[in-house]
Amino acid sequence: MSSAITRRSFLKTGIAAGAALYLPLSAPLFSQSGSRKKSTVVLIRRKDLFSKTGKIQPEVVQEMLDEALLQLTGRENIHAAWASIINKDDMVGIKSNVWRPLPTPIELETAIKKRLLQVGVKESNMDIDDRRVLRNPIFQKATALINVRPMRTHAWSGVGSLIKNYIMFVPRPADYHPDSCADLAAIWKLPIVKGKTRLNILVMFTPLFHGMGPHHFNPRFTWRYNGLLVGFDPVAVDAVGVQIIQAKRRLYFGEERPINPPPKHIVLAETRHALGYANPQKIELITLGWQKDLLL
Repeated sequence: MSSAITRRSFLKTGIAAGAALYLPLSAPLFSQSGSRKKSTVVLIRRKDLFSKTGKIQPEVVQEMLDEALLQLTGRENIHAAWASIINKDDMVGIKSNVWRPLPTPIELETAIKKRLLQVGVKESNMDIDDRRVLRNPIFQKATALINVRPMRTHAWSGVGSLIKNYIMFVPRPADYHPDSCADLAAIWKLPIVKGKTRLNILVMFTPLFHGMGPHHFNPRFTWRYNGLLVGFDPVAVDAVGVQIIQAKRRLYFGEERPINPPPKHIVLAETRHALGYANPQKIELITLGWQKDLLL
């Protein structure tokens, strides 16, 4: 495991043009002390996520989501866990991602919806959407949002992950593209989303760790990591996700191959926009399930 680095060196490395966002996690971050001064991120993996024919197994997805949320909330049963973050009277928008090569898995969307129904949210008061959120009545009136999308490299922002997933909440997404999408976190301050996000889920089933240009996808740059990263802080979850992607790139290419462009919007989400913690010293990572090849 990598040794800890100082906050100063971390920020310098993460923001510098052309540099990678390195996020080594020191051993104390695996503590389950639940310090309020840290953002907790739960990583859960299951070796049996995919069937022998390569299909995602819905029952395993449900178990992964449930176990992660129980750990994150500290509740004794799954109903209490969901009830601690969602009220039955909430209007809930599930912000997914429909990028065709690597969309939010329907099995995960179904698992989330099932628990929302069980906690008492009416089906008429919830919806799943991505590119039409500004025109969707549920999202326009939403009191709660659940943010869920797959992790992938991205030609403009370095990575497409949780912070970037809210770019569809603005009428002109291109306005947030300058400087490697540096100010994506500013979107989270807009009235349509501010303070509404109850849960962030970064899908690490088959992450994309390398791409060449906008919208590029090659399945040989994906692998079965079989994981979910779950947390209340989207910055912290993204930061851990980036570390895994960078480690996979190092393993695959046999050398340091920094993500390009560097995903500096994650660091700036903390230092400029105070959205959450990217600093690894402020992230408590809890790992559950399959531990082989964690890349952490």
